Amino acid sequence: MSVDGRFAANPKTNNLYRIWKRVIPYGYLSPTILLLAVLSFLPIGMVVYYSVMDNVIMNQNPVFVGAANYVKILTDGVFQTALGNTLYFTLMSVVVHLILGLTFAMLLNSKLVSPFTRSVFRVVYILPWVFTASIIAILWRLMLNPNGVINYLLEWSGLVSQKIEWLSSRQLALHAVTFINIWSGYPFYMVSLLAGLQGIPDEIYEAGTIDGANGPQLFRYVTLPQLRPIIISLAMLDFIWTMQQFTLIWMTTGGGPGRVTEMLSTFTYKLAFSTYEFSLASTSAMVILVLSMFVALFYVRRQRASDA
Repeated sequence: MSVDGRFAANPKTNNLYRIWKRVIPYGYLSPTILLLAVLSFLPIGMVVYYSVMDNVIMNQNPVFVGAANYVKILTDGVFQTALGNTLYFTLMSVVVHLILGLTFAMLLNSKLVSPFTRSVFRVVYILPWVFTASIIAILWRLMLNPNGVINYLLEWSGLVSQKIEWLSSRQLALHAVTFINIWSGYPFYMVSLLAGLQGIPDEIYEAGTIDGANGPQLFRYVTLPQLRPIIISLAMLDFIWTMQQFTLIWMTTGGGPGRVTEMLSTFTYKLAFSTYEFSLASTSAMVILVLSMFVALFYVRRQRASDA
């Protein structure tokens, strides 16, 4: 008699067999679950714990303070400035990433351009994505230096009469680092949207053309609806990633001059490693986590709806 037959003949053994079948998948997943617990869940739990305690690490006997740290952080003027800067930096980056990425993707997908030319421009357009954030920061610091190539070209063309302090000006620094982030991030949109464009069947455009639709109408009623799932996913992911951007800001302006480029990431870093306020830094990190999770929730719900 087969194993299944023996199990089926004995109800108690059959129940054990069913339980075993349910447990086996978790056994295969256990290494991943353990890794997530050590690298994600445990650190998040510690940050949550730190955020409701008195200054941990620096205080040998920290005491529970509840929501006091959250009240202090949320009412702090520097935190509010960092939050405003982060939202501007993030929203501007996401919007312009989408516009540039879609524009370049459509250009690279155009049949009016020869395959060789498209290949060359694909390499050129994707170059910013090749460099790491630290390399990008160093390159743009050199180019935006008062004696750098950007000021030289502007003076040579007669557009400006004196050198501009791009990263040291209180009026220009935030816009400058936002521009750098836009330049470094648009290839992600371009590659993803180009793949989406190439997946749209030509028959849909042909049907629209037969029905009398012109170019803008085809873009509005065919291209955008077909790309909408990709656009929403890209925008949500980009919002989460950009809001946590640290390296680019820290290596270009460090949050200065003053606080004009202070982001939540640099604000949290300074709390932890400049003033050693680890509890307040954990509280600030929790605020970033909540904002990210809020967007991530919509992303997951969107993914589930598209898979259904």
